[in-house]
Amino acid sequence: MSSTGPSAPSERQIVIPAKDERTDPPYLLGERAMLESFLDWHRETLAFKCAGLDAAQLRERSIPPSTLSLLGLVRHMADVERYWFRAVLDGQEAPAHHWSEASPDGDFDEVDTADPHASVALWRQEVALARELAQSRSLDDSGTRRDQEVPLRWIYVHMIEEYARHNGHADLLRERIDGATGD
Repeated sequence: MSSTGPSAPSERQIVIPAKDERTDPPYLLGERAMLESFLDWHRETLAFKCAGLDAAQLRERSIPPSTLSLLGLVRHMADVERYWFRAVLDGQEAPAHHWSEASPDGDFDEVDTADPHASVALWRQEVALARELAQSRSLDDSGTRRDQEVPLRWIYVHMIEEYARHNGHADLLRERIDGATGD
């Protein structure tokens, strides 16, 4: 049987390879490098928590009534990256990827039909765009949210907090799926 293009990933195919890509933040860095290093470490921690799992495992929910899943966290963080860097910092019209007014928790609630490979790729794309948008700005450069200035420094600290909180959720979800624990 011949194929005319790449085949769709199977449900049992590993979505993120089981490899720890994290680099521990050095102890002695300038403020910006420290913030970027910690944010990158947390971004890669989320990937690490999802590594080596297939689509069904990434969709697996915590406990009812929660709709929390690792895939939901990836989808949520794609929208968080999009919002803070593209919409707030850069002032772009950047509509949400996974939620809407009709489905405010779509990032978590709609994982059963979501393509995990596309969701991870979109999250990685938003991370790359965030890095690109922040690269040429100083920590004091601001965007606007709800008619208030928000400096890049604040966005970095908030993003570290956001990932840290959700990486705690990811720890518990991963342990429930296959018993894996660790930082």
